Amino acid sequence: MATQTKPVLHGYFRSSCSWRVRIAFALKGIEYDQVPVNLIKDGGQQLTEEYTTLNPMQQVPAVEIDGTTLSQSLAVIQYIDETRPGPRLLPADPKKRAQVRMISDVIASGIQPLQNLYVIQKIGTEKVQWAQHFIDRGFKALEPILKETAGKYCVGDEISMADICLVPQVYNAVRFKVDVEQYPTIKRLNQTLVEIQAFKVSHPSCQPDTPSDLQT
Repeated sequence: MATQTKPVLHGYFRSSCSWRVRIAFALKGIEYDQVPVNLIKDGGQQLTEEYTTLNPMQQVPAVEIDGTTLSQSLAVIQYIDETRPGPRLLPADPKKRAQVRMISDVIASGIQPLQNLYVIQKIGTEKVQWAQHFIDRGFKALEPILKETAGKYCVGDEISMADICLVPQVYNAVRFKVDVEQYPTIKRLNQTLVEIQAFKVSHPSCQPDTPSDLQT
């Protein structure tokens, strides 16, 4: 599909959902512009009237692309995959495609929302223990699934949307001091993926809105 303008990603450097979209753009070789939305500053820039017009859920990301605005990272990734050339992010085989969606949903619906910023802010002093509990709970389910589906990557030997979801979630696990050693398949896959250029350039440590003390 020919496009007149570059997509615009409204996101936050450390947001898992924003990071997923950055990885997808990088894997597809798509140039895009970024508009930072600071989830902390001024009480949260995602709560402004201007941003709420873009994404009524007041979450990141929001992506302006092809004359429309999309939110929800998996919807954005699948749209990119269906409209842009480059490596497939969902396999052609129906069974493998279903496995990719299953793994992506386990992470995007079953783990990440329970430890995202909005929820953690409501928990108070027990926020680290809360996050650890739900990440561990999710990883205990994810590990045996990945043992069955994984080759070099989450599903077979091609990078997919499942891998795009996995890496930001492992980053969060480490951030909340979850012992990833308990999950050898998850650990192995993550170690492989973080060495790939598309995952490196999209990393939270090197985004336009990354604070200077977190830059690498």
